[in-house]
Amino acid sequence: MKTSTAHIIREYGPFDGVDQVHGLTFDGRHVWFATGDALRALDVASGDLPRSIPVAARAGTAFDGRHLFQIADGRIQKIDPGTGEVLATIPAPGGAGASSGLAWAEGALWVGQYQDNKIQRLDPETGAILRTIETTRHVTGVTWADGDLWHGTWENDASDLRRIDPDTGEVLEIVSMPPGTGVSGLEYDGDGRLFCGGGASSGTIRAVARPARTA
Repeated sequence: MKTSTAHIIREYGPFDGVDQVHGLTFDGRHVWFATGDALRALDVASGDLPRSIPVAARAGTAFDGRHLFQIADGRIQKIDPGTGEVLATIPAPGGAGASSGLAWAEGALWVGQYQDNKIQRLDPETGAILRTIETTRHVTGVTWADGDLWHGTWENDASDLRRIDPDTGEVLEIVSMPPGTGVSGLEYDGDGRLFCGGGASSGTIRAVARPARTA
């Protein structure tokens, strides 16, 4: 198993009026992140927050190329990013408070189950669980990076990023975050950066260099 220490490229925030960062996702220019009562758009070049959508946003966030998906209060909301309208909802696995990270890949939603140490693949139309992957630590953020499945952890005051085998759940790589640095949401931008939410009290987002793939 490969291990390393996170190389933090840039830290964004804290931002005015933002005291928590839950899930986050990348739409090609903006990192959308959940702040409890809104989704906010971060311009990753300037560090500005040009947009905000008022919607319940208390856990994972995902983007399928057209729509935003947001976990809140036991449901997953499908949101039009242009208008902010909630177009549809499906149940989140485990009910309120159970689901954490959220990602879009292979035409499906991938949902982290925080205390159950699981990642589940969902049908985005019905919420039906199509597959379950067992992990070894609590799951916060979830993302796919060029075919690799990564998830964030935050347990016993320690956080890291883990690349796992999507078939077996075996841990293939661990990237340890600095002491005192939590990971809530997690998203890969397709260009070497893993964006990490700083959790419920930091109000920050960190861009971490994705390690070179060796195995």
